[in-house]
Formats: sequence, C-alpha cells, structure tokens
Amino acid sequence: MSILFLLCRRLQVEEQQLRTSSLPAIPNPFPELCSPASSPVLSPGSLPPREPSSDKYIVKIFSEDGIGKVVEIPADMTARDLCQLLVYKSHLVDDNKWSLVEHHPLLGLERCLEDHELVVQVQAFMNSDSRFLFRKNYAKYEFFRNPLTFFPEHMVAWCQESDHTIPPSQLLQNFLSTSSCPEIQGHLYMKEVGRKSWKKVYMFLRRSGLYCSTKGTSKEPRHLQLLADLEESNIFTVTLGKKHHGAPTDYHFCIKPNKTRGEMKELRMLCAEDEQSRTCWMTAFRLFKYGIVLYQNYGVPQQTKTLLSHFSAPVRSVSENSLVAMDFSGRIGRVIDNPVEAQSAAMEEGLVWRTCFCFESAVIHIAQLWFYGRITREESHRIIHQQGQVDGLFLLRVSQSNPKAYVLTLCHHQKIKHFQILPCEEDGQVFFSLDDGVTKFTDLIQLVEFYQLNRGVLPCKLKHPCTVVAL
Repeated sequence: MSILFLLCRRLQVEEQQLRTSSLPAIPNPFPELCSPASSPVLSPGSLPPREPSSDKYIVKIFSEDGIGKVVEIPADMTARDLCQLLVYKSHLVDDNKWSLVEHHPLLGLERCLEDHELVVQVQAFMNSDSRFLFRKNYAKYEFFRNPLTFFPEHMVAWCQESDHTIPPSQLLQNFLSTSSCPEIQGHLYMKEVGRKSWKKVYMFLRRSGLYCSTKGTSKEPRHLQLLADLEESNIFTVTLGKKHHGAPTDYHFCIKPNKTRGEMKELRMLCAEDEQSRTCWMTAFRLFKYGIVLYQNYGVPQQTKTLLSHFSAPVRSVSENSLVAMDFSGRIGRVIDNPVEAQSAAMEEGLVWRTCFCFESAVIHIAQLWFYGRITREESHRIIHQQGQVDGLFLLRVSQSNPKAYVLTLCHHQKIKHFQILPCEEDGQVFFSLDDGVTKFTDLIQLVEFYQLNRGVLPCKLKHPCTVVAL
C-alpha cells in the first residue's frame, strides 16, 4: 500500500509540474524589475508563495444597498481571492474590476484593498463600526494603461529636470524600479493637528515618506519635515463633505497609520486643488509603497485572459455559417434572399421584441444596471467617484428639473459631465434624444447601445456602466 501511495503522489507532482511548465510566458515590458533580474517574462508563480493555513475566520461583506453576507475564509486569503469567491457566489461576471473596500463610516474614510493584501490582517485593525464593502473599481490599474493621465508633468520632479521628454513606459519604470529616486511635488492644504484651520504647504512624496517644506518650496534636508512613513500608513479617500472638516476644496484625502484604530488626532488630513492632483498623490503613494507587487497584481488577470484565449479558442460551427433570414408571416416559411429586406426584417423583429413582453418604452430600462432612478446630482457624482473616474464610466438617472426627462452622467478626463435626455413626439410616438432630436431612439436601452458604439455628441463612448451589486 505504501509503494502504491508513493507512486500516486509522484504522478500528481509530475502532473502539476507539467501543467505549470506548459503555461505560455507573458512578455514583460519591465524585465529589469523582476526577480531574478535576468528573467524576461513574468512567470505564473512570480508572486511569493504563502504557507497554507488551516485556521478559519469569519468576515462579513456588505454591498452598496447595506445587505451583508457572512463568509468563512482561511487566514491566508487575499483580497483578490475573496473578490473572486464573491463573484462566483453572486453569479457575476469576473472582469477583474471588483474590489474589496475598507470602509470607516464614523471617520468618513475608505480605501480599496490591494489584491495581494490579506483580508484577515486588515480586519484585525478595524473598528467595530468599520466594514468591508464589495464594489466595482474600474480605475484600480488604469495608471498602467494611461500613466500620463495620472501623473502631470508639473508634479513629477524628473519630468521637469529632463525637459518633459520621458515616454510613458520610462515614467512607470522610474516609479517601479528601486534603483531610481522618483518624487512627486506640489502644494497641498494640510489640516493642523487639534485645530479646524488648514495650512497651504509645499510637499514632497518619496519612497521614504511624505515630507513638507518648512521654508517655501525648498527641498534641502534641513527644511524637510516627515509627515508620514509609507510603510506604516495607508492612504484613504474622505467620503464626508468638505463642510464636515472645513476643507478648502472637495478634493481631500487622508493618511492613516496601519496599526491604529483611527482616532482623529492620528490622521493626516490633506486637500488638493483639483481631482487630477489628488489622483496623482494617491496613485503615487500606492506605487511607492508596493512597487513591483502592484505590477504583478495587474499582470495576473492579463495572464489568465491570455491562457483562456489559448486553451479555449472559440470555434465557429457549421450551423452558424449556414444561418439564413426567414419569413414566417405566411402559411409556409420562405428564405429572404434580398439583403435589404433581411435587414428590415431584423430591425422590425428587434422593435417587436421591445414592445411584445408587456413593457412600455418608458419603463423598459428600469431593470438595467446603469439606471439609478431618482438620485440627486451629488449622489451620481459620489457613485462615479467610488467606481473609478475612468473615461466612459456612466449612469442614467431621472432628471430633477424635468420629471419627464432623464440625465446621462458621464466621466471624461476625470471630470463628470451631465447630458439631458429629452422626450420628443413624432407621429404620435414618443422618442428620446440628447442632441435636440437629431438622433432619436424608441427607448433608453437603444440610446445607450448606440452611444456604446458611437461617440456622437458625447466626449467619448459609453464604456463602463456603474454597477450596484446585491450580495
């Protein structure tokens, strides 16, 4: 029995090694940042291994509607693993845009956990009123795709020193490589400890921490004061309005020590001039703190996507190639040979589908994920910001000024814009249009589908619908 057991065990190990070695290599644009240094690719096992644990912990996850789900997880479960578990249990689409959010309602702070963070370790330093939220975050790794959008040249020290000629790939390499000394600089408002007043100071963000200058914009060591150590802190978005803290602008954020319960005197409340500046400071903080681990987190879904396309390439069946348009309006069916007639029949069938299932065109959109009903302008801003201010993120809502109209709320270049959708009547039928009747649609679903394919009068196409999930 022992010999048979050893043979079976050996076969399992060899099979696992063969499976791992057969995975295709993913080209790495930053080969010098990997370990070992000579490795030109990111291997499937590039993340450090964790020892398996038999301990189980109870974690409660909440959705945006306040409904909670209790999950039992091992001590070594990461935020990414828990998100994938929730996606599976809730029958959602795993598009690698889901995040676990650490939320502190009394402090008005929240942040998205990094994919590699251990959930149990984070929960150990949360207050009793704090909770985990499960939500979409389209902007989690957007800075890897469009770095110049996240890092304005006037805020990056070496861009000014090199005459603004650094390409995007070199920009990211400087952030990720431990051999370089990148620096973010600029003015920030800082709330003075124990006071309600804010002071405008010049700050520098480096790998070693966040510093403020005690003398103008000087970066001499004797003029720099350390405000926060990145290794011992995390950066949070402030969810409470600027009136709560008396902030000078709406673009405030906070640096909170890791191993504290979060008393106000321990928090560093900061405020930027605009959204782009705040995004730059917060993104650079993540890159300086985690470095190449963030890039490895970003690369894991890309490898999975490549593997799926490699092993499960779609095959078009013979029956799909032989499909033809048919007309069954008469006693017997007939093949429609005329392409124009076939297209007309398809359009007519599509319109019939929209009206046959006891739905009026005025309410057919209610079940859509992107429709939020009667919410305020401020609430739409909050939802867009929470799910990541990337180009094409959108939602639809009922207009506050005109009950018969709707509003398309769209994010473009980190700015939120609103477009009114007005009803217009023609030949007794109601249509919807957001360009004064030039382009008309029978319902809002048709309007959204059109602008997902065509930019039209909008600054960009509709790409990412804001999604609220019920666990």
